[in-house]
Amino acid sequence: MFDKQTPRTPYGSALAMVELIYHATVREVRKAHGNAVWGLVMNMLQTVILVGIFYFMFTILGLKKNAVRGDFVLYIMSGIFMFMTHIKAMGSVVGSEGPASAMMKHAPMNTLVAICSAALASLYTQLLSASMVLFIYHVAINPIEFYDPTGTVAMFLLAWFSGVSVGMLFLSAKPWAPDAVSIISSIYSRANMIASGKMFLANSLPAYMLPFFDWNPLFHTIDQARGFAFINYNPHYSSITYPVLLSITLIMLGLLGEFFTRKRVSMSWNAKR
Repeated sequence: MFDKQTPRTPYGSALAMVELIYHATVREVRKAHGNAVWGLVMNMLQTVILVGIFYFMFTILGLKKNAVRGDFVLYIMSGIFMFMTHIKAMGSVVGSEGPASAMMKHAPMNTLVAICSAALASLYTQLLSASMVLFIYHVAINPIEFYDPTGTVAMFLLAWFSGVSVGMLFLSAKPWAPDAVSIISSIYSRANMIASGKMFLANSLPAYMLPFFDWNPLFHTIDQARGFAFINYNPHYSSITYPVLLSITLIMLGLLGEFFTRKRVSMSWNAKR
């Protein structure tokens, strides 16, 4: 504590912040599993199991005819990857270190670093898992081809960004009502099993059913991703603009709420509950 604090230039401060976020991200990635490779394998297994369940369900129920003309497994994976990325990003941000956390006692650490590291750790894990699953499927089972790979990756990142924005909103309210936020975030995750639209196409929905899904940014992202992935599908009832604008709005509201909460949160709040 007797070290002299040398003033930094804005450029040096930015580099120090980036370095801190990097180390915090590494900590987040390794927090769940001491072995990083085993953690990646477990995440891949979750994805593969979900793909297998949906493939079996679509086959048993005879829903294959409702899919896009093309690789059916890729159709399922396009929805599963976006869903997993969105939900994992939201869960990571909601579960990040809060202003009353013990980690905040260390001088360089702050809530912005904690949020960024949690979000980036989730993106790293999901991107690596999706890449490995696609590579194994491409090499071992059936070669795959994306109509527009750049657009597909952009929708993957948008699914992550929208998950971060929803998580930010929940995180800002978490210190005030932790139990309620936990229940609501869990309901949101479970509801997206159906509301995300990963099991069907927006173009195939009747007009009266669209309002039940149109509110969900993940629904638009998955539908647009399939438009980029498959040459035979052109989405008419979803847009890229809506999830982008909604995500930016939720990020701003979450940052405002987090700033407001950080100035008032106390360690005694948890003791009273």
